[in-house]
Amino acid sequence: MATWLNLTLQDSASPVMEQLIFFHDHALMIMLMIITAVFYMMISIIQNKQTSRFILEGQMIETLWTIAPAIILVFIAIPSLRLLYLMDEIHNPVMTLKTVGHQWYWSYEYSDFTKLEFDSYMVQQEDQPIDAFRMLDTDNRVVLPMNSPIRIIVTAADVLHSWTVPSLGVKTDATPGRLNQMSFSINRPGLLYGQCSEICGANHSFMPIVIESVSTNQFINWVSKMS
Repeated sequence: MATWLNLTLQDSASPVMEQLIFFHDHALMIMLMIITAVFYMMISIIQNKQTSRFILEGQMIETLWTIAPAIILVFIAIPSLRLLYLMDEIHNPVMTLKTVGHQWYWSYEYSDFTKLEFDSYMVQQEDQPIDAFRMLDTDNRVVLPMNSPIRIIVTAADVLHSWTVPSLGVKTDATPGRLNQMSFSINRPGLLYGQCSEICGANHSFMPIVIESVSTNQFINWVSKMS
């Protein structure tokens, strides 16, 4: 969970988010090298009073500063495309979670179980316990088993929404009349928070998402109680 003065990304809770953080750091290092080189050349040009006609008019230097950015873009594009296909792949999910966005709450349906569905509303501030996060806790949490491939199917009943959990690296648009799907696997227990990331109306910021990651045995016991 992100906190005050935290300038970095949230701690990852899935392998995909780990790869996203690695790619983020990889791209930042390339940008840092580019900024350093450009800054050094600007300072050199400002301080140097001499002029060379070979630099002002040179086919070789123009060729180099055309090829060099292309090579840099390749080093950014290859891991980016790899990660893009990795996020889009569905790897034999053990269970499916269907999510429907409403104005302004989420409905969840465990498609692999009979009559296991519920609505998830934000807990009002006066009803929240002291240790809860304001505007981020819900009355019904999504309980999911960790270390299991999970497919999520997202749609909407009225307007555009977006089901987003940053620590999982998941952001799927909820579009009326359309089913969008993604897969993820949670690699640690705990509570994972998210919100609707689409400007869907007046109460757009009151659509929190809370995922409770538990062990497989605890998930089975929870399903037995809910059924």
